Amino acid sequence: MTTPGDVGPKDTLYIGLMSGTSADGIDAALLAIGEASIRLIAHHSFAFDAVLQREIHALCEPGANEIERAGAMDTRLGELFAETANALLRNCDLPPSRIRAIGSHGQTIRHRPPGNTPSPFSWQIGDANIIAARSGITTVADFRRRDIAVGGQGAPLVPAFHAAVFAHPHINRGIINIGGIGNISWLTPAGETLGFDTGPGNALMDGWILRHQSLAYDADGQWSASAAHSPELLAQLLEHPYLSLPIPKSTGREDFHLNWLDQQLQGFSSLTPAQVQATLARFTVESIARHIQRCPNSELGGELYICGGGAHNTHLVTSLAARLPAFEVMTTAELGIDPDWVEAAAFAWLAHRRLEGLPGNLPSATGASKPVPLGAVYPA
Repeated sequence: MTTPGDVGPKDTLYIGLMSGTSADGIDAALLAIGEASIRLIAHHSFAFDAVLQREIHALCEPGANEIERAGAMDTRLGELFAETANALLRNCDLPPSRIRAIGSHGQTIRHRPPGNTPSPFSWQIGDANIIAARSGITTVADFRRRDIAVGGQGAPLVPAFHAAVFAHPHINRGIINIGGIGNISWLTPAGETLGFDTGPGNALMDGWILRHQSLAYDADGQWSASAAHSPELLAQLLEHPYLSLPIPKSTGREDFHLNWLDQQLQGFSSLTPAQVQATLARFTVESIARHIQRCPNSELGGELYICGGGAHNTHLVTSLAARLPAFEVMTTAELGIDPDWVEAAAFAWLAHRRLEGLPGNLPSATGASKPVPLGAVYPA
């Protein structure tokens, strides 16, 4: 991590706040955006406890008293997002006046993109009014709905950032974020960028190990590596209709959750929990690999850079490298941004784009009819 001393006189500072589909906490990234540079300066994280995580996950599926629970959680998370931003400022000894804006993704509790509902929407909570009031910093939030308003999926939004900071003039690059859900940004030397969700990332594996071992995640993929996967179960999981949908597309916990997994496991009672975990890991790898092979010129190989929590799952990363031998597989740390902070950095960058009146979406990634500025602005 660099320090605030690396900030130049022409740099403008932004904070990005992110909580993903895993709902395990809030990541905050401090970005310096200059005339020709984008640099991660500092970062901070706040971990959710298990009770809060369960309450958030419960809002991702229909249930009793949803509006009351969602409204209360919106306020509660607004306070936590604000405190995370303030903690980052204290760690850096920076006053709020030094930050031009906060870009807050919020916490997704429901994602219904075009194609699977007559009235598409995407709902992120974490009240931006509270963030602006508690931090004293202009806050940009609600990034996804403008893209949906012009026909897009509202996701993924990070490919525009990936293209700005990670593209190479001569090599195919895939930036693979493995959070609760997996997504890819495919960056070609010709400047073409694709972006889409591949299906499950860590969500099913995390839920399964929590159920059977009371652990939040499978450290280094040790449990999934301890058993052989079931080819029959894997083949059945790969029949999920989302995986064959055309690109661009997006998904979430609404499609890949433990209740769905329990339905798939009927008839597989002979499998041990470890074998199921091994199969879930293989499911994530296979769904990512098959989607990469659908990208233009992927037969030429290239470089794959992993970010998100899955970058720390050694078994997952090595399995993906073995599955795609034409590609060199590494993490985004090789490109200058630690894999844990890429998404938060992206929303700092999207806040910059919004205040400059510049588009934040890529129609090739979201399916929108046109590029548009994203996000609503909440003055301090």
